[in-house]
Amino acid sequence: MNVYIIGIGLIGGSMSLDIQENYPEATIYGIDTNDAHLEEALQRQLIHQKATLPQVQNADIVIITIPVHASIYVITKVLDTINDHTLVIDAGSTKEKICQSIATHVKRRNFLATHPIAGTEFSGPSAAIKGLFDNKTNIICEVEKTAFSLQEKALELFKNLGMRIRYMDPKSHDKHIAYVSHLSHISSFMLGKTVIEKEKNERDIFDLAGSGFASTVRLAKSSPAMWTPIFEQNKTNVIETLDEYIANLQEFKTLMLQDNFNGIYEEMENTNHIKKILKGIE
Repeated sequence: MNVYIIGIGLIGGSMSLDIQENYPEATIYGIDTNDAHLEEALQRQLIHQKATLPQVQNADIVIITIPVHASIYVITKVLDTINDHTLVIDAGSTKEKICQSIATHVKRRNFLATHPIAGTEFSGPSAAIKGLFDNKTNIICEVEKTAFSLQEKALELFKNLGMRIRYMDPKSHDKHIAYVSHLSHISSFMLGKTVIEKEKNERDIFDLAGSGFASTVRLAKSSPAMWTPIFEQNKTNVIETLDEYIANLQEFKTLMLQDNFNGIYEEMENTNHIKKILKGIE
């Protein structure tokens, strides 16, 4: 089985490790605009060989794990090049614009739009880890537009990587993911910005920071090169979530100004319900 992975970072590299473990006969080819990433991927045995985009004509599976603004162009080029039996998968955090961009492509049936809800704040080949996708949800969009035989191939792959499957239309995916993922990253980046601007002496930050701050600001270490295009593609939904989030922050500030700490207690107690919602996925 010839597997071509475009983008050898956290997601692509981790997929490669798990594919190699589950499909020892597979040959993994790496494609990346950063040659240093390819060299590192070879050294870390994330890939067996370097490749270029035209070579995907030999692929059984192509997995695209690059920033979403680049995916739109690359997915089209891959579909232009592949044979009729190749499965093409993307793993981007936005889905609506990507699905729209190839809606009328003659090889639309070869493409499966997915979003594995897995990752860390780290990036690049060194971030790749085994088992990243084990027991994680993988959202599949517009599955009905993918050839049935290729659906089966993809589902077998995801099962072997330990993923749970959830089906969703692209518009709903982008709306919901704005709340549970994109807003979290914005909050983390802006918390980090606020603290850095206020605490000019970095030693004070590190001396005083506890586990609560560290866990909340963890996502601020994520790659801006990946996240800026995500916010751009999902702009409408992200702005909607920000409006609601800012309104809640403003309400909390008003309660503080009013010395209404009973109200603050009630707000936090009501929000404690999230413990039941999140139980079993932490």
